[in-house]
Parts: sequence; structure tokens; C-alpha cells
Amino acid sequence: MREKFKKIILFFANPRFLLCFGLGWIITNGWAYAFVGIGAVADIGWMTAVGTAYLAFLWLPITPEKIITIGISILLLKWLFPNDKKTLKILIDLKNKVKDAIKSKRKGKKEQSPNESALIKNEADTSSSDKPDAEASGNVSQSDKHKDNETNI
Repeated sequence: MREKFKKIILFFANPRFLLCFGLGWIITNGWAYAFVGIGAVADIGWMTAVGTAYLAFLWLPITPEKIITIGISILLLKWLFPNDKKTLKILIDLKNKVKDAIKSKRKGKKEQSPNESALIKNEADTSSSDKPDAEASGNVSQSDKHKDNETNI
């Protein structure tokens, strides 16, 4: 766990990534701060309004700005520094781990789905008052059949 944390810190503290993150931040946020500053100094109302509106949107909890900024930073890193094998290897390793995690979750859901649907079907069959249909479908347990036999005797 400590080694994973160290790899992630080294990845984000990499000077090349920090440069790309700064450029990504300028693309996603910086222009709005510039609009507010320039608009206020030069008394340009539309520029101040657009910058302020965008910044207000960024402060909402639903804004995926950080995710987009990191995504842009990674793309810039790949584009500006294609020979940085160490950082790119960390990226590829993280990507493969995420893919494996997604595949295992999907596989787990696919394996659970038939069981859950059978369980739901069994619950629906046992809650219905029509027992012969449940017996015909084979969804009645042996104890239920034994109880039926005892009541018929």
C-alpha cells in the first residue's frame, strides 16, 4: 500500500506532469480568472460577467472540472513528453489496474445476475398461493413438498 501511494505521489510531483497540469488548469480555469481580472481593470462588462459566471459554475459540487483538468494534463503529458518512459509506464500500469478492476466487477455482476433473478423468482413463486405451478416449475424446496404431504395426510 505504501509503495502504491509513493508511486502516485511521484507521478503527480513529477515536474513534467506539474507543467502539464498547469497548462491543463489554464485551459479549464485560468482563462476565467484572466477574464475577471482583465474585465475588472479595463471595465469590460461582458468579460467580467462571462468569467464570473464560469467561475461560479466551477464552484458547484457537480462540476467535473478536476477530472477534466487531470485528463487534459495526462493527454498533454503524452503529447509533449512522449519519451518520458517512467511516467508513461506509471500511467499504463494505472490504466491496466483500472481495466482489470472494471472487468472483475462486470464479471462479478454477470455471475450474480442469474442467482439474483432465480432468488427473486423463487420468492415470487413461494409468495403466490398457487403451489402446483411452483412445483411444476421446480422452484419448490423439499421441505415445502414435505409440508404439503403432511397436510394432505
